[in-house]
Amino acid sequence: MSKLVNRFAIVSLIGAVVLLSVIQSPAQQVASQQATSSTKLGLGRPALPEEIKAWDTDVRPDGQGLPPGKGTVKQGDEIFQAQCAACHGEFGQGVGRWPVLAGGLGTLRADRPEKTIGSFWPDLSTVFDYIKRAMPYGNAQSLSNDEVYALTAYLLSMNDVVKDENFELNEKNFTSIKLPNESAFFDDDRETSEKQFWGKEPCMKNCRGVPKIIGRAISVDVTPDSKATSKVD
Repeated sequence: MSKLVNRFAIVSLIGAVVLLSVIQSPAQQVASQQATSSTKLGLGRPALPEEIKAWDTDVRPDGQGLPPGKGTVKQGDEIFQAQCAACHGEFGQGVGRWPVLAGGLGTLRADRPEKTIGSFWPDLSTVFDYIKRAMPYGNAQSLSNDEVYALTAYLLSMNDVVKDENFELNEKNFTSIKLPNESAFFDDDRETSEKQFWGKEPCMKNCRGVPKIIGRAISVDVTPDSKATSKVD
């Protein structure tokens, strides 16, 4: 059999398979899709409870996800000087180009606003979550829960949210702490506030009329006068 006949046979077979798939009834197509989707690939395994726990560390603004623990401002000061001050400064002022953590209250309308925990951040859970997840730099997730609570308490003190060095932060009083800029944030309300701009059917024809040309490239001398272009050495 010649190569040409072989190729013709293969093309005919592919065409027959495609035709059969096209003429399937909707019920047959659904059944076929379900059979395909239910087929297991045999890759991987279910995650173990301890593996899920290792990743499930996020903390929400309402306190959901907070681990048990406690720490005082004074304890946090000691930990901060040992673990954090090299980058963030002794008083959270930042070293070099490392982030500033304290101060900046009232600067958000300035030309160069200082966006710190006290001046900008809306929720204390972000502070705890980020320290727990990513700090100290180069040795992330090395801090205990008590140490993270203590550091968070110290950052509150540096931003004048709490005044007493013996103040203890824990999972029970955590949500009672409010950051200064919390009220400037609000939930995404585009579903209601921008609903008037939405339409069930998109406009596909004569939506805006004829566009008005306000300038041409030739008027600013960016269009070549001829098809010839300059040579590049």
